[in-house]
Amino acid sequence: MTTKLILTHEVTGLGAAGDVVDVKDGYARNFLMPRGLATPWTKGGQRQLDQIRAARGKRAIASIEEAQALKASLESKPLVLAERAGQNGRLFGAVSSKEVAEAVKEMFDKDIDRRTVEFVTPIRSLGEHKATVRLHDDIFANLVIQVIAAKGAPAKA
Repeated sequence: MTTKLILTHEVTGLGAAGDVVDVKDGYARNFLMPRGLATPWTKGGQRQLDQIRAARGKRAIASIEEAQALKASLESKPLVLAERAGQNGRLFGAVSSKEVAEAVKEMFDKDIDRRTVEFVTPIRSLGEHKATVRLHDDIFANLVIQVIAAKGAPAKA
């Protein structure tokens, strides 16, 4: 007998998260479900899966041409972020991928997924830094991030 499951995590040799798979009952009951790697397939679960895929499709950059155009605009000028910093130039915390995604939205009026932003090293000081944004499967944009001191709050060391 086989059981129809929806994978919640990637399982090597079986599929990626969100895939619907047919596996033997014992494999489902004794391995996949107790480890939280899959949930039973239902019509409601399938509908939810379709909605997630549709939302992901809308967020994803549709074509390679769009990705190339976005890469050119992102690499055209540095992204400027204002952060609170001490007198020695160290930031209070680090720049997050969410902040980078919001800054891209403000400067270039383009939406990027914060999960596609990867830092070479964590940004914890003022100055110029580098980050990579995955726009498509094999298209990466190299961002230059200029971190400046935020005005308003007095800097105390």
